[in-house]
Amino acid sequence: MRLEQLQAFLAVAETGSFQQAARKCGVTQSTISRQVQGLEADLGLPLFHRTAQAKLTLGGERLLPRAKKICSEWQNAHQELSDLMAGKQPELCIAAIHSVCAYSLPPVLLQFAKDFSDVQLRVTSLGSDRALKVLKDGLVDLAIVMNNRFLTASPDLIVESLYNEPIEVLMAANHPLTQYETIPWTELGRYQQVLFKDGYGMQRLVQDQFDRRGMKLQAALELNTLDAFRGVVRCGELIAILPQTALIEAQLDPTLAIRKIETTNDTGISRQVVVVTSRDRLQIPPIGRFYQLVKELMPAYFTQLTTKNSPSLSPHTQVA
Repeated sequence: MRLEQLQAFLAVAETGSFQQAARKCGVTQSTISRQVQGLEADLGLPLFHRTAQAKLTLGGERLLPRAKKICSEWQNAHQELSDLMAGKQPELCIAAIHSVCAYSLPPVLLQFAKDFSDVQLRVTSLGSDRALKVLKDGLVDLAIVMNNRFLTASPDLIVESLYNEPIEVLMAANHPLTQYETIPWTELGRYQQVLFKDGYGMQRLVQDQFDRRGMKLQAALELNTLDAFRGVVRCGELIAILPQTALIEAQLDPTLAIRKIETTNDTGISRQVVVVTSRDRLQIPPIGRFYQLVKELMPAYFTQLTTKNSPSLSPHTQVA
């Protein structure tokens, strides 16, 4: 059974004539007859009484409402897909890590809202691993996360690097580690840490750095908001290893201090921030435009933001 057979059947049923049905469909009468005969052969019963006027048989009457429903659903599906390819989608869903949502993403959101004022933007702040999962599950259209090659190694996904972000240490202003301009890893290992929750790329990065050095990570708390990190750290000797954009507000707080981490060869630790989407989504105009805006605006805005807040950045080695 083919769609054009059902359409031919409906045309004959509506006009009561094979000739008029052919005229309505813009084909020859023999084509209409052949399509209806093929449908009757598939179903194993006649659908019309072949008299002066084509009248439905009992089988034709039973088929009629279902044929209408099938053709209507096809028309609706075709229209929805046409609208999608024309950029007429009701919403665009984004998942991004917290610091991206707070600082480097807003310029993209503002520009996209101007370009596609009829598309509702929905932005969810999630850890990197969770954001990539909801992307793969089809719950969001695009994710901006800390790169995790184990989760992005898929032929269906497109991964574009945006920038490498330095990692530094947050502590209370009167913390013993403030005596260091750059803190040795051996000293970091002496203090309890405040970490992002499981599923956040930063927890994995910090744990990996301690494991590489054969050191034990003293994890005291797991949090998922930057406000909570600042509040907990300023109250005692707990420290937090965080990306640079997560420390912007802390730089303005006299009760907090920030220090670099001592490394060799004048290189430091960083995380790679990437934008991820699926290949098929990029064909949809609003998603493709948002993806381009992210690549065009976020790296430049990140550079401007971090240069303003930290004038003397040293080179950093990427940690994925």
